[in-house]
Amino acid sequence: MRIALFPGSFDPVTRGHENVVRRAVPMFDEIVVAVGRHGSKKGMFTIEDRVTMLNATFADCPTVRVESYEGLTADFCKETGAQVQLRGVRNAVDLSYEQTLAQMTRAMHPELDTVVLLTDPEFAPIHSTVVRDVLSHGGDASPFVPEAILPLLTRP
Repeated sequence: MRIALFPGSFDPVTRGHENVVRRAVPMFDEIVVAVGRHGSKKGMFTIEDRVTMLNATFADCPTVRVESYEGLTADFCKETGAQVQLRGVRNAVDLSYEQTLAQMTRAMHPELDTVVLLTDPEFAPIHSTVVRDVLSHGGDASPFVPEAILPLLTRP
């Protein structure tokens, strides 16, 4: 069984994230969308909210499951049985960063490959940081996030 792990903070999930996962679905038997817990980073949404948003986004994809994790992504790949890390890139800056991560991961775990998908061009400018900024100022983030999560974006 070919399992890919797509790690990220997904704070919140964007249409770019969704684009990468949906395009990867036919390539793998299963995709684990992995929400990383970073003790030093306080997100706009709780880990539980992000998992809920991702489950709503991929509710129609039976081969996609969502989990949260702490620690090294490569270790979580082993724990889930993933042979591949799936990564999405929007631009050359992302690609350079992902190349460094992939090479470091490969040095530590030679059995773990990284597959990089470029987001479709219309999603390249979308970044979770900008979406959070739009949301924090009461703006309309609907062009940037999956439709399924719109009801979940209201903050108390």
